[in-house]
Amino acid sequence: MERMPHDDPDSPDRTGRTGPRVSARTTRRGLVAVAVGAVVAAIATIAIAGGFDGNDAIRPPGEQNRASSAADDEFAATSAGDCLTWTPSADPEQDRQDVAVVDCSDEHLFEVVAPVDLSTYPSAEFGPGARFPGAIRLAELRDEHCVDAARTYLDGRLDPQGRFGVGLMFPSENGWADGERTLRCGLQYSGTSGSLLPFTGSVRELDQSNVFPAGTCIGIEGNVPTDPVDCAQPHAFEVISVVDLGAQFPGAMPSVEDQDEFLTGVCTQASNEYLGDPEALRNKTLTLFWDNLDFDSWLAGSRSINCSIGKETDAGGFASITGSARGDILIDGAPPVAPPPIGEGRAEPVPLPGANPIN
Repeated sequence: MERMPHDDPDSPDRTGRTGPRVSARTTRRGLVAVAVGAVVAAIATIAIAGGFDGNDAIRPPGEQNRASSAADDEFAATSAGDCLTWTPSADPEQDRQDVAVVDCSDEHLFEVVAPVDLSTYPSAEFGPGARFPGAIRLAELRDEHCVDAARTYLDGRLDPQGRFGVGLMFPSENGWADGERTLRCGLQYSGTSGSLLPFTGSVRELDQSNVFPAGTCIGIEGNVPTDPVDCAQPHAFEVISVVDLGAQFPGAMPSVEDQDEFLTGVCTQASNEYLGDPEALRNKTLTLFWDNLDFDSWLAGSRSINCSIGKETDAGGFASITGSARGDILIDGAPPVAPPPIGEGRAEPVPLPGANPIN
């Protein structure tokens, strides 16, 4: 069986980040939007060109004869609510050979939200002996059926800015030749490169907020964030805490201004505790920033945001940091140079390099 990458037409930017305002609070939102937008554009271009290789490859039909009958049988038996996993492989002859249903409390890569039985279509396009559909047609089927199916499955609570996207799995070409015509719409957690990230729990029971645990470093390529990496590797920023806005705002959604007023203190305290010294952030010339939740996310039940630290470049974008901010770091290959001490009695703090003052 195969899988289409996520590309929700109602949400071209999966993360929901908006355009950048050059400030500590919005830097990551803007830059991630650029990164994800570029990935979506690349997927569309390559699909039209006839397919691509890699972990999430959409390949011409002649290259898809690779799924075992056992995996096809397992796939054919799945229904809404089933969680699937497999051993990812860059080798197209090995990838998804061992698709299996697992308990949703275990790590998995795909949660089925609805089957789509193409054999019920009154069209010869999907009848016996029909050609295996190409990547563009499969993308159309995903867009036609899976977005609404996912919303229905989640009782309308699909966060367009959340970490889960809508995907489609379909039979292998061998399974298609044997008459299998049922596709599976589902939910998946995709990295910026399009590769799938494992998750635990049913999406119906999860906070869909697009957050990472404290201590996670997010990689960098071309001054934009990518996916989680070891902090010893070059990265764009480091997550220092996860904040539950629902605990502070149990009722109606707070305005962005109210969120910022609360998060200014909470994230500053988190930074001081994470780094072990209230002067460490300034001395390492790093910037503290966070995300905000919008109405659609709040309505979907998302309540969590990340506080993070990184460094913005003069041109806009992230500098490359090597090492955890808890220890020694390099910024674009060089140790940071601490700014001069703040004079005694000074009422206003000096803005951090590369960022406008918060508030």
